[in-house]
Amino acid sequence: MSLYSFLKKVFRLQFRVMGWKVHGVENFPKNGPAILVSNHVSVWDPVVAACSVPLEVSFMAKEELFSNVLLGRIFQSLGAFPVKRGQGDTSAIRNSLKVLKEGKVLGLFPEGTRSKSGELQKGFSGMVLLMEKSQAPIVPMRVNGTQNLLTRGWGQIEVIVGTPISPEQLKAPEGVENRREWAADQIMKAIDHLTV
Repeated sequence: MSLYSFLKKVFRLQFRVMGWKVHGVENFPKNGPAILVSNHVSVWDPVVAACSVPLEVSFMAKEELFSNVLLGRIFQSLGAFPVKRGQGDTSAIRNSLKVLKEGKVLGLFPEGTRSKSGELQKGFSGMVLLMEKSQAPIVPMRVNGTQNLLTRGWGQIEVIVGTPISPEQLKAPEGVENRREWAADQIMKAIDHLTV
């Protein structure tokens, strides 16, 4: 059993005990490639998101998490890879496209950082670039109740998986100046509108 599978089993058991609910998992593709995009309010979001879907997810994560050699190796063994935030990181783009080319699931938090207020922030258009180059569908996800998960998360953890959005569905209408920014806004709206 891989480290990913072992940890997934452990955390799924813990989250079930805490009253974790997942809605719409039937919407998730049976196989990759796919780009999972979610809101981001807690350090627990990648763990909760990964436990909520049937396929393994390779997350793009901030470079600072890899500065500790031991933690960096653990993250890499779980399929994660670093991104330099606030700049065009060609290495992260290459790694993302490699994941998708191999028919796997790429996990992104398009806000770029956690939302302190819990309100959805603007999404970066890099996810649209990856969708265009890979032709992989975008799968919107909303994670709720992960703030202070270990102290106040009991009975509050809820995940909603939306229906996949194909590249064709995100073609900007005539007259739109920045088509990637327009498409990114549509994806963020899809996340924002996910309800039970």
